[in-house]
Amino acid sequence: MPGLSTWAVRRPVLALVAWFIAMVSVIGLGSQLGGELNDSFDLPDTESTAALELLESAGTDTGSLDGGANIVWSPTADGAPAVDPAVLALVTPVLEKVAALDSVACVTNPVGPSLGAECPPPSEPPSEEEIAAMPAEVQAAMAEAAASFSSVSPDGHVAYSTITFKNGGTDVSVEDAKVIIDEVKALNTDTLEAGANGSVLEFAGQEPPSSEGIGILVAIVILLIAFGSVIAAGLPIVVALVGLATGQMAVLIFANWLDIATFAPTLAAMIGLGVGIDYALFVMNRYRQAVLAGRAAKDAALESVHTAGRAVLFAGSTVIIALLGLWVLRINFFNGLSVAAAVTVLMVMLSALWLLPALLSLLGYKALSLRLPWGKKPGTVHGEGKAWAHYGRLLQRRPIVPVVLSVIVVAILAIPMFSLRQGFADDSGKPAGSLARTAYDLRAEGFGPGVNGPFVVAMKLSKDGDVESYAEILQGIAATEGVARTQPSVGVLPLVMANPAQFGLDGDVAVIGVIPTTAPQDEATTALLERLRTQTNPALAEATGALIYVGGTQAITTDFTTVLTDALPLFLLIVVGLGFLALMLLFHSLVVPLTAAVTSLLSFAAAMGITVSVFQWGWLNDLLGVPGTGPIFPFLPIMVFSILFGLSMDYQVFLVSRMQEEWNRVGDNAAAVRRGLAGSGRVVVIAAAIMSSVFLAFVPSTNGTIKLFGLALASAVIIDAFIVRLILVPSLMTMLGKANWWLPGWLDRILPIVHIEPGEDEIVDDEEPTPATVGA
Repeated sequence: MPGLSTWAVRRPVLALVAWFIAMVSVIGLGSQLGGELNDSFDLPDTESTAALELLESAGTDTGSLDGGANIVWSPTADGAPAVDPAVLALVTPVLEKVAALDSVACVTNPVGPSLGAECPPPSEPPSEEEIAAMPAEVQAAMAEAAASFSSVSPDGHVAYSTITFKNGGTDVSVEDAKVIIDEVKALNTDTLEAGANGSVLEFAGQEPPSSEGIGILVAIVILLIAFGSVIAAGLPIVVALVGLATGQMAVLIFANWLDIATFAPTLAAMIGLGVGIDYALFVMNRYRQAVLAGRAAKDAALESVHTAGRAVLFAGSTVIIALLGLWVLRINFFNGLSVAAAVTVLMVMLSALWLLPALLSLLGYKALSLRLPWGKKPGTVHGEGKAWAHYGRLLQRRPIVPVVLSVIVVAILAIPMFSLRQGFADDSGKPAGSLARTAYDLRAEGFGPGVNGPFVVAMKLSKDGDVESYAEILQGIAATEGVARTQPSVGVLPLVMANPAQFGLDGDVAVIGVIPTTAPQDEATTALLERLRTQTNPALAEATGALIYVGGTQAITTDFTTVLTDALPLFLLIVVGLGFLALMLLFHSLVVPLTAAVTSLLSFAAAMGITVSVFQWGWLNDLLGVPGTGPIFPFLPIMVFSILFGLSMDYQVFLVSRMQEEWNRVGDNAAAVRRGLAGSGRVVVIAAAIMSSVFLAFVPSTNGTIKLFGLALASAVIIDAFIVRLILVPSLMTMLGKANWWLPGWLDRILPIVHIEPGEDEIVDDEEPTPATVGA
């Protein structure tokens, strides 16, 4: 990669042409051959997956279990019936239009036959004479079945229709989803309230993100203040945007082979924009330092790529490795997320190491032109950073004080993390008035809170048509604490015994729906799942010889949380271990990489504490626009740490590499720390300010996942850069003295030497070190 950057400086026109060809190729492939985004994922070796596979093996339609949607409506007048003819005159045309969409297989109708070309044929109802001839208990069971499976609430005030999509909802077009959303929105009047929910509809109903523009505007202001030149401030932005656009198209290419979530491009854009500006900033800043110190423009460009460019390569590679470390989880959902983010980081890193050096070489001194009043002319500054060196000396007067204070601050911020509850938030956390929130509230009002998160119990009976075992299992599940009702209900059993084929009991696979008494994200619902799996079902399985699995969307999310929680220690060990080895190779030290790893964990803990306090405890919810509280998405901690660890390594490399160079020059640890701050403290502040601004710009997003990531990542960057890297690490390294640079002799001899930031003449100290201070 240094060879690529050097070639770009020496042959700028050719390098720009080559970049343009590469960029157009990627964009062309992405736009023409890009794959479809989807939120599907599978969890190997989990009970919910076993339940789904059992139902699919029996030919049971599982589309309504994981890829469906609901349209819910209720008159605004108290007690008015939801199936009143005047209401149905408004609702039925909407259901018919939805049923006619290409992506839709079937739409249920609460007062008539289902709509759609792929609806199962309705069963022929018995005649009045046949009903009269039935035993009384069977007649009562028929009435109970009608009420149990009804999509009209017991009080008649709420009704809903279930949409089943073709192919389990994996091929629903955005256009069809928007038609559904628009039609349901149009149903809302002064006399009727309607909503719709379902994962298929969620992404299509979001407004296009505009957060990138806000982050870019803030970055421009910061860079104008820092560089005092319009061109110098604009170059990192342009370079980052070009790399980001290329990366986003590359993500679509990979979507042909990987399951990449619908929010992945936005998350990748958030990360890519932040690191892209930062990487270009590091190269641009080193170029500016060299030019201000009197270097020739091309020499300054070569120096920037041989120093800051190598640091960017190392830092970017660390971020990519940390992101790809998510593959150890063996979950396709994470594979897609990690590749999307890693590819975007790779493209913005290439942009900083290929496109930017060519532009600097081509522009020469004009890269610092259009100076603002505070801008500096080339050759007029001989060494900068004296204020930062003075700041370092202040820290070194009593280093134990900033160490203790910074650790206390980070520890206080991390306290809420110990209350972290992982899980998926339900639609009760959506903004009030949104279609999803309206649907959630109406269903909970009409049918109870558990209807929004039912479980699906799949069973393989010991023989075909084993009605007795089915009845025993149904009764046992219905009697379990926390179960509001089952589908079918216990009262329907006489009808099941009389006509088992009607309930799918002509084979050896059967299914029971379980409605909890509590809402999906309630802890009691998770406790019910645990109770069914560890107490009720094992006892019933032993008594009947059946295999019983609890699945459904709610069980899948719980299993997802469990898998990630169990995998987190291994993930942390791999990512931190690889980071430790990389820093040990770079700095030939054991203490420096150990300090970096431990302090990264501190930053992570503090960021998660802030996240819990806002999204789980509800602090500052109104200010930040968080509509409700709930558990933290289980993939957030792993994703945040993988991103944070890479970014914190960036700052560690840029600070400590200057310190290492000074240590190698005169062996003065105190001076090394000061010169590290003098050379890189300013650019780390600028980079962290831009990065956190980009992340914070995503907090106003209406997408709850993006809002969550925006706040978590912004908190992580602010804490890591401004508290950990610029206060705790310099103070701690001052206290440790020459131990910072210790490495066993045998290991030092076999490790290759890697130089990143040679040279020291662009920065100054507030007091020049002398060889007499060696070992300080």
